[in-house]
Amino acid sequence: MDIYQKLGVRRIINARSFSTKAGGAPLPQNVLDAMREAAESCVRMDELQDAASRVISEATGAEAGIVTSGAAAGLTLAAAATIAGLDVCRMNRLPDTTGMPNEIVVHRSHRNDYDHALRAAGARFVEVGFSYFTFPYEITQAITPQTAALFFQAGGAGQVMPLQEFASVAHEHGKPVIVDAAAELPPAGNLRSYIAAGADLVVFSGGKHLRGPQATGILCGRSDLILSAALQHQDMDVFPNSWPLRQLIADRRLAGPPHHGIGRGFKVGKEEIAGLLTALLDYPNRDFDAEQSRWKADMECIAGAISMTGVTAQIRFPQPDGRAVPHAVLTINELQAGRSANAVINALQDGEPSIFVFERWGDEGKIVLMPEALTPGDAPLIARRLKEIFEGPI
Repeated sequence: MDIYQKLGVRRIINARSFSTKAGGAPLPQNVLDAMREAAESCVRMDELQDAASRVISEATGAEAGIVTSGAAAGLTLAAAATIAGLDVCRMNRLPDTTGMPNEIVVHRSHRNDYDHALRAAGARFVEVGFSYFTFPYEITQAITPQTAALFFQAGGAGQVMPLQEFASVAHEHGKPVIVDAAAELPPAGNLRSYIAAGADLVVFSGGKHLRGPQATGILCGRSDLILSAALQHQDMDVFPNSWPLRQLIADRRLAGPPHHGIGRGFKVGKEEIAGLLTALLDYPNRDFDAEQSRWKADMECIAGAISMTGVTAQIRFPQPDGRAVPHAVLTINELQAGRSANAVINALQDGEPSIFVFERWGDEGKIVLMPEALTPGDAPLIARRLKEIFEGPI
């Protein structure tokens, strides 16, 4: 009996990609092995994060990096770093940003649910442009002495200026740029492209295409900002005369060690760091063409099984944002099919096996299935269940 059976929790088939609520994706064996090995002994966490920084720097081209407990945690730490810098008094006060530069300039079309993670650090967004376009002068005029940073949503909506131009405007005014690239892999080249384009801090999810532990992320960028994020992230149960980082005080970079920072609740364990770094080191060696071929075959298996009145199936590839990930899209005419898309989504979740799909466009009669978290044999099971649902009683 496995752990889920002991707990009375059903396993699911995850056709919703690397979705947190669906448990992410199964981890590769080498990642699991690394996590188990890391769990067998203790290390100094600052030394482990220093090692992580070296691996992240090599992979991304950034000056430094840390492993975070997910991409959202990375965004909060990024905002905290740009607001507090190396001022420990500011670190101790966050998210109270009274009297501090706390504004983050953002394209209006780049606002989304996840930017709450930046606001959690005490940041206040200043929107520029319209939902369909932003001019450079609008960004320039929005930058004031209260500006802490500028924010760019990689893959965001709207016809906004390229990141390189956006960063150039920010740097002309001495302001850093934070990029949310949580879901921007593949392509693998994106690991380096945002830093190369001028971003000062970039956030990636560790539990998506990197195939690291679900509760991990990467924050990489300028070394001074990464240091600020690290200081606000780690356990600060320290004393100035015995603190491993006391040289920062001797060098007068810090007035003293900060107290527990805003990132204290985002601590990441040695096991997760080891797993993420293993996945990151392995990333260049993966056969992405073979992965994509397998994804296409799974989506074609599902779409090819659909031959019901009122239901059409197509493979969408590439995605509207250019990502090279195939999706199977089912479009349901409720009057002809005798059931709505939402009814089918719920039947898939409630059936045996339980199957999770992407439900955002259910109200529009569409069901989207994604391949990244599927395991061998899942696609035929999904096809069979869809047939049962559509051919069963209404």
